[in-house]
Amino acid sequence: MEPKKGIRKNDDLKKDDLIVVAGAGGFIAGSLVRYFHDQGFTRIRAVDKKPLPQWYRRTPGVESLCLDLSIEKNCRRAVEGAAEVYQLAADMGGMGFIERHRVDCLRSILINVHMIESAYRAGVRRYFFSSSACAYNVDLQKDPNARALKESDAYPANPERGYGWEKLLSEIFCQEYYAERGLKTFIARFHNVYGPHGTWDGGREKAPAAICRKVIDAKHSGKNYIEIWGDGTQARSYMYIADCLEGIDRITHCDELTATPINLGSSELITVNELVDLAEEFAGVKLERRYQLDAPKGVAGRNSDNTFIKQVLGWEPHTPFREGLRKTYDWIEQQYLARKRGERVVE
Repeated sequence: MEPKKGIRKNDDLKKDDLIVVAGAGGFIAGSLVRYFHDQGFTRIRAVDKKPLPQWYRRTPGVESLCLDLSIEKNCRRAVEGAAEVYQLAADMGGMGFIERHRVDCLRSILINVHMIESAYRAGVRRYFFSSSACAYNVDLQKDPNARALKESDAYPANPERGYGWEKLLSEIFCQEYYAERGLKTFIARFHNVYGPHGTWDGGREKAPAAICRKVIDAKHSGKNYIEIWGDGTQARSYMYIADCLEGIDRITHCDELTATPINLGSSELITVNELVDLAEEFAGVKLERRYQLDAPKGVAGRNSDNTFIKQVLGWEPHTPFREGLRKTYDWIEQQYLARKRGERVVE
């Protein structure tokens, strides 16, 4: 996945510099490891607390460490000798997980505190932190047609309980480590990342993967219905994984964005019902929709205002949702059928 020429505004990273990616057993960070590997970087250290066989993606030739980064000494080991650190490790998942495991989400603050201090002590040149649109004030997200959220909308602070507070406080750590100690930090607020190689079953999956899986299961099992959390009007912008990876690279190598939170997401707003429409179209089925109004559903509407990222980078995530979801659907169907044949898959 070679980046376009001139992707980095300030590129001081050599091919043999050590890049550390935390949370690499997961979807986004595992894909980021592959992204840098494919660019020809020869020293990459991938870190996650999950046992190696449970990692979503493992890239040949990459140093892979199984470490719990909520423990300080493991963070020191993880960042030793690093030029750049990409901190994506967190205990999180889709809305069902976030709403039901607030303490687990909050405890990720331990990872962020220990990682940024360890990075500072190790002399890391650039430190990227993956924040979230969950950091935004929930009072601005009560309508499916709510206006797109701009970066200043995080204050006055009223983020989602648990996960949102963890992200917002960790952003402040990044800003203060730069202001007081000079560590160059970069902060991207992710908006619903999806794509192949992501979580698609087990309770941590997000809406695009969950809906695709449910439609695929209905198609292959002969069910004529789908259960939908909420009333189907909830609206989000969804960012395809390739756009997310390019955005991380661009943001981390733009000094104008040092210690400055920025949206990283698509501005294409999609309702859950529209998501189901597309998955049904790909499957060639039409299902009865059974709405579960008491299920976790999150805020009513959330979209990314991309004015700032276009102004600074002259770029924004651009993959049309239909195109990205088609690739995601096809990959999940392959995984579903492989599991049905008794083959081992990572869910």
